[in-house]
Amino acid sequence: MSSAKLSRRRVVGAGLGALSSAVAGVSAGCTARSGPPRRLLLATGPEGGPYNAFGAALARAVAASGSRLRIVPVSTAASVDNLRELDAGAVDLALAMADVAEDAALGREPFTRRAAATALARVYVNYTHLLVPADGPVRSLRDLAGRPVAAGAAGSGVQVVAGRVLREAGLGEGPSPARERQLGLAESARALREGAVDALFWSGGVPTPALSTLSREVPLRFLPLDGYVGPLRERYGPVYTAVTLPSGAYGLAEPVGTLGVANYLLARGEVPEAAARELLTVVFDRWSDLLREVTAGARLEPRFAISTGRVPLHPGAVAYYRSVYG
Repeated sequence: MSSAKLSRRRVVGAGLGALSSAVAGVSAGCTARSGPPRRLLLATGPEGGPYNAFGAALARAVAASGSRLRIVPVSTAASVDNLRELDAGAVDLALAMADVAEDAALGREPFTRRAAATALARVYVNYTHLLVPADGPVRSLRDLAGRPVAAGAAGSGVQVVAGRVLREAGLGEGPSPARERQLGLAESARALREGAVDALFWSGGVPTPALSTLSREVPLRFLPLDGYVGPLRERYGPVYTAVTLPSGAYGLAEPVGTLGVANYLLARGEVPEAAARELLTVVFDRWSDLLREVTAGARLEPRFAISTGRVPLHPGAVAYYRSVYG
């Protein structure tokens, strides 16, 4: 996706619904502070997805704070798409999974060169879900050989992590690779429900509402992926961690070990230091509201927020963390 696709219709369509009440809050806040509002475009993800929900919540929180900033969420395909838009200067801010952000920072596939991106914070952890019908023939990842798999939308972080897991299992190529289908979450759930695919990859918070709904409609099995954490860390670094889908989530009788990947809030280096500090003030003041829609029980703590690996912190983020936490 090129930056030219960030049309006025797309920005307004993504932003107005989330900001119908927020714009009034920004206007009121400007009367208390000098200077015009600064409008920052935030690349999020597909409408109805967790990045989109986080972006809408952040826009509302910034508006309610009386800040001079105005955050406008922009609907995208998610992580890979977001880094490309950020690098092109089409947006000011972006959300992305840590593995994709490091790929961009290092100029590693799927990127052809180093992207211009800095981190504001590590905000929460995605859990990799691999779902199959409970009454189907698939009992392990390797059983997906030759079978159709919903492996994330084109330009998404799900597509990246799903492809890496499948390749590590020997299902990315060879005589009988898994047949990856590029589908977003809603399309993936529909395809699994209708039997068009035999498995569904997703990376997101727990519980993900669309998967909770699916689990009430179709008996599901969640396949463990924690055995692939070590090999992926060796190949790609510590962006991958072992996490657990807890019992009770999605009706699980027992916890399921899987792969965790952090999410970063990113900014172009050209975003002014003062704006970055002002934005982070709101993020840390309102973190519980921001995370409520994307993952249950998560907390945003500075000692984790600054852990952005090979993606350098924005100067404004460095100044914020030093001023508040020393």
